[in-house]
Amino acid sequence: MGAEIVWVDFETMTKFMVDVFEGVGLSEEEARICADVLITADKWGIDSHGIGRLKTIYYDRIKEGIQFPVTNFEVVREGPTTAVVDGHHGMGQVIAKKAMGLAIDKARHYGMGMVAVRNSTHFGICGYYLKMAADAGMMGMVGSNARPSIAPTFGVENMLGTNPLTFGFPTDEAFPFLLDCATSVTQRGKIEVHARAGEAIPQGWVINSGGHSRTDTEQILIDLVEGKAALTPLGGIGEENAGYKGYGYATVVEILSAALQGGAFLKGLTGFDEAGQKGPYRLGHFFLAVDLDAFIGLEAFKKRTGEILRRLRASKKAPGQDRIYTAGEKEHLAWLERKDKGIPVGKKLQEEMIKMRDELELDGHRFSFER
Repeated sequence: MGAEIVWVDFETMTKFMVDVFEGVGLSEEEARICADVLITADKWGIDSHGIGRLKTIYYDRIKEGIQFPVTNFEVVREGPTTAVVDGHHGMGQVIAKKAMGLAIDKARHYGMGMVAVRNSTHFGICGYYLKMAADAGMMGMVGSNARPSIAPTFGVENMLGTNPLTFGFPTDEAFPFLLDCATSVTQRGKIEVHARAGEAIPQGWVINSGGHSRTDTEQILIDLVEGKAALTPLGGIGEENAGYKGYGYATVVEILSAALQGGAFLKGLTGFDEAGQKGPYRLGHFFLAVDLDAFIGLEAFKKRTGEILRRLRASKKAPGQDRIYTAGEKEHLAWLERKDKGIPVGKKLQEEMIKMRDELELDGHRFSFER
């Protein structure tokens, strides 16, 4: 990491984020939920979805009036194992935590629970809600649509969001299996990380209107919003490396995030109305919890799952490689490394933190990177 990086401890950062969220109108309880989701991303080494998104994705949008700090979680339709929720453009983290909690409660009673959400906002990492299910002894599945950014295979127009399709399982190891990834080759958050570092992105992540790869990071972030650039689906450009698979899975997530609950989809998620004025993003999500005691039993499932993962990691390595990982392992290792060090904060993020503090007059916060 560069010389401008300063490590800030989790307690300091959490308290700061809670105060910022309260400063823009959240209750203390909901501010703590939102801060916990963001700090968990940083603890797990997912710097694209932690404190680095506090200003641009939450603070700025609340101040612009396109996202509401007070969350109205409304169950508009419900059955024994299902529910449809309207989030009324409140805080995505609050909506998602309550929705997964509802799915888990239904699964405890009936074996399975699924909750579909409309009119929500960005909720951070899916892994947070997957871990809720795993900690409850359940399988979890989470998905969400997002602002248009992926071009369909053989297309160049950004139509689908990065649309994560994610899974979590409890294991007999020190960490659960958590597969949390987008259905695109990369996602906006990673491009933002490169932008903060002043770096070009790799070839193949983004295409222009001619279908050719682009690497000019700063302009790409602008052009993704304006529809002049598009992310490639998982697998990459065309069919040669099976880009149609990422395109297909992204479409599955779009359907489950919109058709189940009558929510917005595709170009309806741009954050702009027909007159070009900014408005809510109207995101949709879905949350599934499955009680593993209804199948083989929790402990037997955890043991067998752990055996599968250990055998994968013990398999023959490629030349020059000394380790194979399974999903959730790198996040656990990042936590072990960071628990005593805290979060790496670069120059641009330092400036954003100071700006939010000063605008909200949070005089109780003084950061170690200030001179």
